[in-house]
Amino acid sequence: MKKFLSMIALFAMLLPAVWSQDNHIDTIRADAPALADYGPYTIGVTTLTFVHPGQPDIVNYKPGQSMPTYDRPLTCEIWYPATLAPGQAPSGEYLNVVTRDPNLKVTLYGRAVRNAAPDKSAAPYPLVLISHGYPGNRFLLSHLGENLASKGYVVVSIDHTDSTYSDQGAFPSTLYNRSPDQFFVLDSMARLNVEDRGTGLAGMIDADKTTLIGYSMGAYGVVNSLGGGLSANIVKNATFSPGNILEARAAGNPAYTASLDPRVKAGVAIAPWGMNYGFWDAEGLKGIKTPIFFMAGSKDTVAGYSPGSHTIFDLAINADRYFLTFENGSHNSAAPIPAPKEVRAKGSPGAKVASHYLDAVWDNVRMNNIAQHFITAFLAKYIKGDPNADSWLALIENGADGKWSVDEKGQPKPDHTYWKGFGNNQAVGLKLEHRLPGAR
Repeated sequence: MKKFLSMIALFAMLLPAVWSQDNHIDTIRADAPALADYGPYTIGVTTLTFVHPGQPDIVNYKPGQSMPTYDRPLTCEIWYPATLAPGQAPSGEYLNVVTRDPNLKVTLYGRAVRNAAPDKSAAPYPLVLISHGYPGNRFLLSHLGENLASKGYVVVSIDHTDSTYSDQGAFPSTLYNRSPDQFFVLDSMARLNVEDRGTGLAGMIDADKTTLIGYSMGAYGVVNSLGGGLSANIVKNATFSPGNILEARAAGNPAYTASLDPRVKAGVAIAPWGMNYGFWDAEGLKGIKTPIFFMAGSKDTVAGYSPGSHTIFDLAINADRYFLTFENGSHNSAAPIPAPKEVRAKGSPGAKVASHYLDAVWDNVRMNNIAQHFITAFLAKYIKGDPNADSWLALIENGADGKWSVDEKGQPKPDHTYWKGFGNNQAVGLKLEHRLPGAR
């Protein structure tokens, strides 16, 4: 009995440590596709705030008055290839992370080490900018930030003011600011490559090879930043465009066209919001000419699918573009981190916001791993110019239609058509479409 009680006491001591291993953003499942694995670099992370002066203060605008302005703060999480001190473990924590319930804060666990020394052995590294949904925050796609940094990118995830869990404000602020925020942070990172600001990141950042990644309203921003000018009907809608503010992001406006940044070489739009509300039309979407990879669930009831995100893919006829469908997936497909343990349990204080993270059909980690795999391949092709990258993307359209045919050593036979990097029967429920510029 005494021995049994001692075991119980030991278990009680270990239980917090066991629980603390939940909330990992860095999990790679045993069945993850090949390119989901972390890359060769250890990862550092730091936090900086950039301030965009003189921006329209849409939240405080009053009809009939001139648009007020303010200095707009943008807090960013920055991941980068790093070198660790002797004995330093490649792991770290993100403390007091605000969730969809602003009153609930959690700790996340990953592989990035806070303020680790940058690894300049292969610098400069291509730049990736990440934009969250409405509401969200810079940690919502942190799994992707860490993963890409381990593969030789400097990755910046933006807290979009007026659009986070902590400061969710009037929706028109998000509609206007997503694209300007992305471009301002791009400029700020280019300056950081020279000015450093005590980060050690000077010389680390190749802003001329920038990728924009967004989810939901972040993906709305990606579409607009890549040349998808907003429709005339939306610009005139006072509900969405107070003081005609969205004219600055409208198709046909020379100032909008001039704002597009040639340093952006690729985009990833996960469940882009807006098509189902008329924010774009066929003419406006012709302006997208940058390679773009779309992802969405076929049962997305927030951004829509068709009409919705897939319609944007169909109409972006001047772009080299891909579309990955998670069959029967919701608006949460691919992007959000796994639901923190504090919101997963039925009846828990955070359970009321679980639907912000969870999908009824797909496991979050599984979707994250698939997104990591395909984004890695896409950026290898369009950012790093890897001549072998296309073999991961030139696939039979419906994953379930591929034929698994390997020899006794596991090598593909001539009739093997299964998706590269996926195990047998593991591409079921997925569809990957590819259209070249000019194709519908």
